[in-house]
Amino acid sequence: MASDARPNILFILTDDLGWRDVGFHGAPIRTPNLDRLADESVELTQHYVCPVCTPTRTCFLTGRHPGRFGRHATTPSNAPVLPDGYETIAVSLRNAGYDTGLFGKWHLGSSPAFNPHNYGFNASYGSLAGGVDPYSHCYKRGEFCKTWHRNGERVDERGHVTDLILREAVEWIDGRTGPWFCYVPFTAVHTPIKPPQSWLAKYATDAFDDDSEKDVSFRKYAAYTSHMDWAVGELLEVLQRRCERENTLVVFASDNGAPWDSMKDPLNYPGHQPVYPRLGCNLPYRGHKGQIYEGGIRTPTLVRWPTVLSPAKVGGAMHMVDWMPTFTKMAGYTPAEDPHWDGVDAWDMIRGEVPNLEPRTLYWNLQHNRFGIRQGDWKLIVREGKEDPREVELYNIGSDPYEEQDVSADNPEIVKRLSDELAEQRKSDNSSKRPDVPDNAPLMNPGVRKEQPAAAE
Repeated sequence: MASDARPNILFILTDDLGWRDVGFHGAPIRTPNLDRLADESVELTQHYVCPVCTPTRTCFLTGRHPGRFGRHATTPSNAPVLPDGYETIAVSLRNAGYDTGLFGKWHLGSSPAFNPHNYGFNASYGSLAGGVDPYSHCYKRGEFCKTWHRNGERVDERGHVTDLILREAVEWIDGRTGPWFCYVPFTAVHTPIKPPQSWLAKYATDAFDDDSEKDVSFRKYAAYTSHMDWAVGELLEVLQRRCERENTLVVFASDNGAPWDSMKDPLNYPGHQPVYPRLGCNLPYRGHKGQIYEGGIRTPTLVRWPTVLSPAKVGGAMHMVDWMPTFTKMAGYTPAEDPHWDGVDAWDMIRGEVPNLEPRTLYWNLQHNRFGIRQGDWKLIVREGKEDPREVELYNIGSDPYEEQDVSADNPEIVKRLSDELAEQRKSDNSSKRPDVPDNAPLMNPGVRKEQPAAAE
């Protein structure tokens, strides 16, 4: 197939999967399908997301940083994020002649009134809210506990969440006759961690931790991850069966880094829920989910398009906001109005034509009080609080990718330059905020802990 042909697009997003939770990064977890995909793919070794789920999904759907849509878009949110009529990546691709489907976790508005159908998806299925109990399909206690839906209508079904998402995605792909865009945001491996017994049995003789509770916790996590890996393999098999392997662009990524444990979050779900004192791993990077250190925002990412992309590792920095400009350009489509994208077309870098994207600023906003800025190799992290003074950290990711040495005191001029750029970026925040979401909308705290170096995870 010619490299300028329009491919089908299968975008697989897993939930809370850490950097070292896959076999191709040295995990003790068995992920044979992802390892095989890695052998066939371009691996983006500096692919950035946001520290938590709703912001990352906002980036992907809009090509813009989540702060543009309000403070509630910078943290896990039940409030609606996207303005009515907003042109998402699904709208753009549908306008370009693609059929569009979403199967899995939405989390950009937990009320059925703000379901994916209103934002460009012809078909949608899964959780309108966040990660759900794998068997009850219930979200956290409260208004949005019952969240499982098909095309915006709540449904009750039996089965494991990973199997149900896979089933629905496969059936939808099998029914397509023209170009399609299939977005599969799995709820795995988000808590609650409940793998099927058949998958848990595969780790029955493995020992991961001298602490018995942590050992049990991680065996469940490993089994849950392997189950998700199997589902990815089944999606890839569908492409083979339909003779669409060569004309389908496949992307696999995670929405943020792994949490180091989950001792409280499961207790918010109805029914009996165990806690998990050991979950995923982001080593060798510092930090975890809910932090702007590399371990919270750099995730395993693979891109496969046989006959067009040769397997390789690409080390240039890319951000989740870049996918919308990349996919729309690939589809030969330009939005009628200026989309105000923060992202850029990354295709030339992905296919190895250029080593890096054009010089630009990467920006993170977490709850409007924790921020990150990266320009070139320099990365500034800023924390602001009502009571605490402004805290600043500076790292050179080129020479110190594991963020072991804060060099802010030695480089005041760089701190000043990046702080000024941060102030400029913040001026664009709230520019597309929905008027019906109050500034003081309740936030779902991502459970940020005191920052720890990677070696302490």
